[in-house]
Amino acid sequence: MACDLAALTVAALDPQRLARFWAGVLGWDPADGATLVPTDDTGFRLRFVQAQEPKTGQNRMHFDLTSTSLEDQERTVAQALDLGGRHVDVGQLPEEDHVVLGDPEGNEFCVVGPDNSFLADCGFVGALACDGSQAVGYFWSRALGWPLVWDQDEETAIRSPHGGPKVTWGGPPFPPSSDTDRWRFDLAADGDPEAEVERLVALGATRVGTDGDGRVLMTDPDGTGYALSSR
Repeated sequence: MACDLAALTVAALDPQRLARFWAGVLGWDPADGATLVPTDDTGFRLRFVQAQEPKTGQNRMHFDLTSTSLEDQERTVAQALDLGGRHVDVGQLPEEDHVVLGDPEGNEFCVVGPDNSFLADCGFVGALACDGSQAVGYFWSRALGWPLVWDQDEETAIRSPHGGPKVTWGGPPFPPSSDTDRWRFDLAADGDPEAEVERLVALGATRVGTDGDGRVLMTDPDGTGYALSSR
């Protein structure tokens, strides 16, 4: 594997405040004021960077947090609300067993009920749920070298061979990619990333440019942005 998922980068008006919120919810350790290191088998960090504009619209990816019981689900929800989260309506039905919340800047996440069999073998961070096509699930499986663990009815999921959360794509219908998406993948490659850029382009990615930190900016086949840098 030539690259790996090093971090999820989250654009925030107040990166340090958002880092404190997610540290409290997830129990992860701060590496600095705006980066969190997992304390479980999640193989990537959370990195918070400065945004210039408030969040608009719904993100194309969000965390699904698991529960061991209804009481455990209620504790997670209560803790998130105490830390500054809030309930969010994304069109969920009353009979659904997950609770949809937003962090202090409105980034959506779900606290799923204890009967969710799909995430039964996962830890607290059960999934990173993404809007996207079946084809983009295949792309990310090849890009990261993670096997498919679900591929039915145009829905796909991959998971690191080392465990951790599943990364899922829900299939159609899904909204178009937008520059307002607040979450993105940050990939790390060994050595000069140019060879890895060429490999990803051959798999269906598009090179967009370079940011101020020297990261190569790209989009996957669905047009969702991500960044690549040397390790």
